[in-house]
Amino acid sequence: MSLKIWINGKLHDKEDAKISVYDHGLLYGDGVFEGLRCYSGRVFRIDEHIERLWDSAQAIRLELPLTPSALHEAIDETLRVNEIHDGYIRVVVTRGAGTLGLDPNLTADPQVIIIADRIALYPEELYESGLEIVTVSVIRNHQAALSPRIKSLNYLNNILAKIEGLKAGCVEALMLNSHGEVAECTGDNIFVVRRRVLSTPPVEAGILEGITRDAVIELGREAGLEVREVPLTKHDVYIADECFLTGTAAEVIPVVKVDSRTIGNGQPGPVTCDLRERFFKLAHGE
Repeated sequence: MSLKIWINGKLHDKEDAKISVYDHGLLYGDGVFEGLRCYSGRVFRIDEHIERLWDSAQAIRLELPLTPSALHEAIDETLRVNEIHDGYIRVVVTRGAGTLGLDPNLTADPQVIIIADRIALYPEELYESGLEIVTVSVIRNHQAALSPRIKSLNYLNNILAKIEGLKAGCVEALMLNSHGEVAECTGDNIFVVRRRVLSTPPVEAGILEGITRDAVIELGREAGLEVREVPLTKHDVYIADECFLTGTAAEVIPVVKVDSRTIGNGQPGPVTCDLRERFFKLAHGE
């Protein structure tokens, strides 16, 4: 059975799901998106994802053509029709079709697209053995240019960093901000553990405020850890006892080597493993 794609209230076969080539989402990356996960038929923190989508849209002055509750229902419908109980949902909102010029006032009919599918971002063995990542030369977008808090369709900043990381033999790459501080990876937030203190860059460092990141911060505090949202440098990462990444697709994945430097003892650490288990239980409603 072909996957069904939801576009503006109608379901289309994957092969027939189309929008205009004049859509400014295609021409200029003018739009926003969210990635969500579904576990055992339940979308994880759907309200937080929808709120972030609305915040991103408001930041670029894009008015969504439906209500949050209607989007919630549309996501549920798309999952149900595709019989997906454990999977990934991508919600895309474009500015709509317009002219070949930049003027958004000449666009019409924003497109809301919902794709429900399955995803495996990293091989399962990397969750057991840990990732090796590398710091790349591509810095995270300056907040005064394009705020990383906007989850926009223009991901070229992240893609260029991803390409550099892949060229170095790493499936994920660490990005710094314009001050030389640790920001985030190309698709994930980063945490370090030092003497059982859990630290992660603050929003002000130029990061996307991740939904999984927020969940792990909560879980860390529930576990009795001191959790800090503070500026970090590469030095803080290099001397960490543990390091791990979080993201909707990645969930919680350990990092055991950064820039060819072994983190801790080179194995996923106890705090990382505990938080990964806690997140699994939270996501699955246990």
